[in-house]
Amino acid sequence: MDEDVLTTLKILIIGESGVGKSSLLLRFTDDTFDPELAATIGVDFKVKTISVDGNKAKLAIWVRIFKILMCIVRDTFVKLDNWLNELETYCTRNDIVNMLVGNKIDKENREVDRNEGLKFARKHSMLFIEASAKTCDGVQCAFEELVEKIIQTPGLWESENQNKGVKLTHREEGQGGGACGGYCSVL
Repeated sequence: MDEDVLTTLKILIIGESGVGKSSLLLRFTDDTFDPELAATIGVDFKVKTISVDGNKAKLAIWVRIFKILMCIVRDTFVKLDNWLNELETYCTRNDIVNMLVGNKIDKENREVDRNEGLKFARKHSMLFIEASAKTCDGVQCAFEELVEKIIQTPGLWESENQNKGVKLTHREEGQGGGACGGYCSVL
């Protein structure tokens, strides 16, 4: 069923406890919201296929690791630099697409102004969007914009799909068998 899927993308969501990472994930993948959702222990994982600009991409989304940075309160916003340092320390690539998501925009007394989030995102060359997992505002758009940016940067996704699997080849007799019996080479 995945023949028409262009690529599988790994989307990793990080941020402080309580910012709504799992709520954002559930709103996007299952279109549900639970105001009593317990804190995620370990890792949350979901898969969803979406179409962006006529291209289908399967998203493998993990919560609590790296890729989408989220903030809602002043204390969390201040800690964004720490999360970026974690990214730089533990990420094996330096060409990833980062997005700052200002979540919980439905709250009346916001502690982080939209302009502050935008300024931070620009300073760190990140995409920026505001969202609310509760009202669904901006959730779909956040993931679509992220996927669109990744698809526009072929080196990020093409290398994920190339040179994988087993290629069957025919070897002439007498060329040695090796572990594959002479009929396959791993690429």
